[in-house]
Amino acid sequence: MVGFWHRLGNKGKALYSATLSPPCSSPLTLPHIWVPTQTPQRPLSSGFHRATGKTQSAAEIMSGKPIAKDINLRVAAEISRMKAAIGRLPGLAVVLVGYREDSHAYVHINLKACNEVGIKTSIVQLPQDCTQDRLIDVVSSFNSNPSVHGIIVQLPLPQHLEEETIINFVSPEKDVDGFHPLNIGNLALRGREPLFIPCAPKACIELLLRYRVEIIGKNAVVIGRSKIAGLSTSLLLQRHHATVSTLHSFTNNPEQITRRADIVVSDVGIPNIVGCDWLMPGAVVVDMGTNSKSTFEGLMVD
Repeated sequence: MVGFWHRLGNKGKALYSATLSPPCSSPLTLPHIWVPTQTPQRPLSSGFHRATGKTQSAAEIMSGKPIAKDINLRVAAEISRMKAAIGRLPGLAVVLVGYREDSHAYVHINLKACNEVGIKTSIVQLPQDCTQDRLIDVVSSFNSNPSVHGIIVQLPLPQHLEEETIINFVSPEKDVDGFHPLNIGNLALRGREPLFIPCAPKACIELLLRYRVEIIGKNAVVIGRSKIAGLSTSLLLQRHHATVSTLHSFTNNPEQITRRADIVVSDVGIPNIVGCDWLMPGAVVVDMGTNSKSTFEGLMVD
């Protein structure tokens, strides 16, 4: 939402500051450490319970659902107050190329979430054989449209399109995915602030903070280095002063490195890639991947 208020102008930013304390010190500032959008509370009922698996270890499950519900309610209230105060609503544009079922499903989830909180949406669906010039024209039209405050070009793109060229063409001030080099670069540099942070890594940090998981000074392992999740998660953990190791397909002895980690984040989408013998007692595990067997969002291992 930071970038939305930046694009909506001073009235929108003032309303944001007055109605809800953001996770940063100001709507356009990302400190090296920030707190979640409200005081962390561990849900003690349905949102937080103990699960016993097939192994001898037991784990406390960190559920993101109650957190997401709380954030949605707060965002919806902000947007309602914005509409009353300045008569404008945030607008999100989505560009979808091709016919991938997973991409269509993800876009549907995004549009549904926007509708629930009051964000205006528009979508352009382009054929699989869309030319790069045509895609750039669509992105350019959204860049110059003042009623559009955020743009998502759904990834992955068909192989004949240059993904990095398209990402670079999205205005950094509307790059809600946070993939533009300006936003990723500012996230990596101490003392710089990105206009947008990739949503999955930010959600991972929010989950840890809400459940009062100590990050400062802890050893963290991120399995995977994709720009969608792994890379930005590593950068955010570093901003919280964790000592971060990134594991990938060329890493030697990954189980030994993971076994020393207080926090383990998996971004590979492969079920059961992290076995119990990879984890030390007390480790916190967050599964950011997508697969049919994932049954948890986060675990605190006994």
